[in-house]
Amino acid sequence: MMLNETVLSCENLVKTFGAGHTEVRAVDGVSLLVKRGELVLVMGPSGSGKTTLLSMLGGLLRPTSGTVHIDGVEITALSESQLPRIRARSIGFVFQSFNLLDALTVEENILFPARLLRGPVTAAKSRADELIKRLGLSHRRSSQPGTLSGGEKQRVAIARALINEPALILADEPTGNLDSANGQEVMMILHDIARDEGRSVILVTHDPRVEDLADRILWLEDGALRDRKAERHSWVHDPVCGMRVDEWTAEISTTFAQERYVFCSQRCLDRFATGPQQYVSKTSGNGDAPNTEDSA
Repeated sequence: MMLNETVLSCENLVKTFGAGHTEVRAVDGVSLLVKRGELVLVMGPSGSGKTTLLSMLGGLLRPTSGTVHIDGVEITALSESQLPRIRARSIGFVFQSFNLLDALTVEENILFPARLLRGPVTAAKSRADELIKRLGLSHRRSSQPGTLSGGEKQRVAIARALINEPALILADEPTGNLDSANGQEVMMILHDIARDEGRSVILVTHDPRVEDLADRILWLEDGALRDRKAERHSWVHDPVCGMRVDEWTAEISTTFAQERYVFCSQRCLDRFATGPQQYVSKTSGNGDAPNTEDSA
């Protein structure tokens, strides 16, 4: 797994609705690169085009112009009959409204996307067992969605999004229907997925509590991406998980062999402490000489 690998790229993405004097440019020339293991937050006012952008990135809506590549495949060049397989294999979706199938159990909902791919589901069942345990759903395995709390429903939705081990997770307001505690739990799950499994997560939200967890914050307004903050940062990489960390503001760090290393979390620092050499051999001063770039 290469953390510097580009998972998603889009170039000059445009989506218009209507024509003539009624034409609306919901998305207006958006270009974006997302690396493996990144959690990218897209914020903006209501009606700014966030959901439209996410729908195009996930192959649910065709752009008026522009291109989208996922894992090297140009999904905007695929036919309608080719898109479902790409979506099932490469993209996991998490929605505000959960979108669970009421007639199926928790386990059956999680396994449903695996049935869209060819081949036996034996491996998928093993993966489902792992996800059910990891997300604290073991006691709910045979329950139906109508009996679950909002937080449990969203955890089932996240497990379903992960069942085919996609490179990209697209989450549209995943905390919108949750209380504060459950919303924070869901965000930490998505954060850990990006960090520990090297999956790219693009999250659309109005929730400002999420900002501290994101690698990048992008602001979408009038269909165009803008810099959210004017300040500049010195980005380096956590030597354990590879996540990008601002060296200037990092609160968790240590010194080894006269080099300073910064970390995204205490857990990564603890892992580093058990055997620094195995991580230092991969990096020098957190991976790269610090470079200065815009936060968005």
